Order: sequence, then structure tokens, then C-alpha cells
Amino acid sequence: MADHPAPSGTIAQRVLHVAESATLAIDAKAKALRAAGEDVISFGAGEPDFPTPPHIVEAAHAACAEPWAHHYSPSAGLSALREAIALKTERDSGLGVNPDQVLVTNGGKQALYNTFQALIDPGDEVLLPAPYWVSYPDQIRLAGGVPVELPTTVASGFRVSIEQLDAARTARTKALVFVSPSNPTGVVYPPAEVEAIGRWAADTGIWVITDEIYEHLVYGDARHVSMPAVTPQLRERCVVINGVAKTYAMTGWRVGWSIAPKELAVAMSRMQSHLCSNVCNVAQAAAIAALEGPPDVVVEMRETYDRRRRLMYERLVAIEGVDCPLPEGAFYAFPSVEGLLGRELDGVAVTTSLELCAALLTKARVAIVPGESFGGPGCARLSYALSDNDLARGLDRIVDVLS
Repeated sequence: MADHPAPSGTIAQRVLHVAESATLAIDAKAKALRAAGEDVISFGAGEPDFPTPPHIVEAAHAACAEPWAHHYSPSAGLSALREAIALKTERDSGLGVNPDQVLVTNGGKQALYNTFQALIDPGDEVLLPAPYWVSYPDQIRLAGGVPVELPTTVASGFRVSIEQLDAARTARTKALVFVSPSNPTGVVYPPAEVEAIGRWAADTGIWVITDEIYEHLVYGDARHVSMPAVTPQLRERCVVINGVAKTYAMTGWRVGWSIAPKELAVAMSRMQSHLCSNVCNVAQAAAIAALEGPPDVVVEMRETYDRRRRLMYERLVAIEGVDCPLPEGAFYAFPSVEGLLGRELDGVAVTTSLELCAALLTKARVAIVPGESFGGPGCARLSYALSDNDLARGLDRIVDVLS
């Protein structure tokens, strides 16, 4: 019998280097403290505090009783949902797509994962403007790619420039991740900048993965535009990521999608067939009701977020040492707290935003996510997707500790 050396270690190296989602970790810690009887207010989780609208829930109830929903369905998604997504995309973005370009996934997160796995080869570089959503760099690394971070600041409006993109591009650059409205910064790129970046990407021949999950949550004069809609020459090298989670308060239903050139869409569907078969049929029926239903529920939620973002902005900018841009989209504020660093809280010097957030959780029982988690050290992310009462009480606590 041959003597073979035992494999080194137990867990695959690619998994060992994956960090836990910082936003979910903060939310879990806050919930654990609450379960222990602590009055903790969490600004951490990125999900609406509204219930899913009744007509969507009713559609799910009806689907539960339908025998077709009790069985496997196509990996790419129910044909009725793929058609509804295509119609919704043209209606809302002006981007005409065919249903066979749509792949329905278990949330937008899986749509992103599929895309990186299908596009990125080992050593490929992916341009990633920072601050960024926490899952992007780890998903890129899991595909064997190299995230190339492009830092932005309050002074630059947290928007990446074409000069930065051009300076970072190399022969290994395969794709750009573009997000507007942005998680975590709340920034919405002006339409002219979206078009200019799209033209740059088309001219250089790289792919663009554009995450549009917050497309309907824009405020004031800000306006969301879809990059492939305003830059048609990019359409054959662009993947649009979207879903029902944020717009319709459906984070737990886990329905997202990607829209891609047909060859890539087919490849991702083939891969998904080995990963999870199909998305839950009941959740897909609910998503159809969401996309085809009345828009008034979305308008009502957006108006509430608008009011809350202005309150959060007013309270934060009144704190000496905090520099907070007015959020234009999504439901986050991303203030710079560099002016607070070096202070002492409870006799301990706070030198990083990570330490500041830890101190606020301990001293004020308020959970916010440090900017280090998003590639934005010196900043912090606060969600305003929480009840009016919790929002006001949490802001009072922050002001009391930091003022």
C-alpha cells in the first residue's frame, strides 16, 4: 500500500482568508446584547424596518397552495418572473433586455457571486472603488481575482474619477464594480459621470458589474441612471445586479437577479443548476407581485427614509469633529469621524474608527459599523432604516457621548 502524505490542514485556503460579514456581525452582537436584557439600538443592519407589503405576502400565501410551487422549477427562474424583470427593467431604467438574459438568484448577493465566478480567472484584477460593500472583495478573492481598491473621500464626494480608474488599470484588469446609489456612502453619481465612466469602460474593453439594488431609493435632486442604458456600447460587457430586497422590504425572501449578455447568462444558469437548483418558488411568486404591484408602497417608504436621512444628517453634522455628507440614496450615512480620533472615552484614547465604534457600543449601547469594514478607515456607517423612535433615541445617545 502506497504511503501518501496527509493533506495539510483541514479547511481550504480560499475559505480561511474570507472575513465574516462585518455588518451582519455587528447586527448579531447587538441582538445578543438585547437578548441579554440590554437596551441596544443598532444602526448596523442594511435592511428596511418595514414589513413586506400585504399584496406581496398574499401572493406568497396563494402560491403555497399551488402544486406547481411544490416542485423543482427552472434554474434560471420562473419564466413569468424573468419576463416581469425584463419589463420592469425597461420601465424603470429604459434598458431593453430579453428574459433569457435574466438569471433569478437567492438574493443579490448570489447574483454577484455567480458573476464573479463566471467572469474572473485567477490573477484577474477587479477595480473596486472604496468605500465598498463588505462582500465585494471577498467574493472577488473567492473567484481567484485580485480586488484593486481605489480610495475616495468626503472631499471627492466618495466618487471615483476616470483619472483614478485609468491610473489603476493594468493588462490584468478584467472588470470594474460600479455602485450607485452606494452602500455604504449613500452617494448617487450624476448621470453625466455614469455615462462618462461607462464610455471609459467600453473604450478600454473591460467588464462592468453594476449593482443597482438601491435604484429606487434616491432623494432630493439626485437621479439614478443605469450605466448600460446611458452607454449602449457597454451592453455586451456589462452585468446588472438587482433584486426586490431593499425596494420592497423583502430582504428575507431572498430574490435577486442578474442581467447579462446571453452567453454569460446561460453559463451562470448552468453553474447555478449545480449550486442550488432553483430559487424558492413561493418567494418567486411574491417577487412577481412586487414588480407588478402598485408603486405607492415604494413611494411611502422612500418618503419615510427621506425624512429620516435629513434628521440623521442634521444631528451628525452638529457634532464637532464629524464631517457628514448629506446622503443622496440608499439608507445610510457615512460620516468621517477623523476629527473625533485622539479623544478619550472613559479614560481610553480612541485612535481609530474601529475603536470609536466599539466604545459607542460599550458606553452608549449604540451599534454602528466602522469604516474599516468598508475600506473607509476614519469613517463609520449608520443606517437610518430603523424606527423613528429608535433613530431619535440612538442619535441622542451618540450626541451625548461625543459632544
